[in-house]
Amino acid sequence: MTGANNEHNNKLAAEKHYLAELLEAIERCVFFLHASSEKIDWPLEQVYLENHSRDVALFEALSSINERFSKLQDTLGAAMRHAAILSGESGNRFLKILSFYEKVGVIESIESWQLCRATRNFAAHEYGVDYGVIAENFNALHELVPELYGMAGRFVRYCKDNLRVEPTRDEFGESFLRITR
Repeated sequence: MTGANNEHNNKLAAEKHYLAELLEAIERCVFFLHASSEKIDWPLEQVYLENHSRDVALFEALSSINERFSKLQDTLGAAMRHAAILSGESGNRFLKILSFYEKVGVIESIESWQLCRATRNFAAHEYGVDYGVIAENFNALHELVPELYGMAGRFVRYCKDNLRVEPTRDEFGESFLRITR
């Protein structure tokens, strides 16, 4: 029986370690999304983008914001699924997982998660040349960033308080706490 218990404990430890790595990735995503957002003078305006249409640094920063917003939400979603399973919840349908996290206060509502997802998808897949639409898309993403930061902060606290799992390293912890408050 001891061998079976050790095997179970090793599997549980491995699952918790994987979650800890995901938490570290979430903290890293928040840090870099914040750094990229700080490079932009918000809100963006059509005329500004038109006048800076060849500004490589500006459009690299915008591209980074789009990518990092997406990466943060994807990583947060994967971690939420993993933590839900460790919490004894069913992980087979993500809508049920979102409902669970809404009930425990990690996300404000399923709709807020879906709004982040829809906005980021639209910004990522809108390849037009209308600088007004581009400005509108990025301003919408920027307005949702605090919501996504809040979800990330509450989720990391949930994992610490309920699962006793924290990020593998504390490299971004202080910045993460400052940004997500």
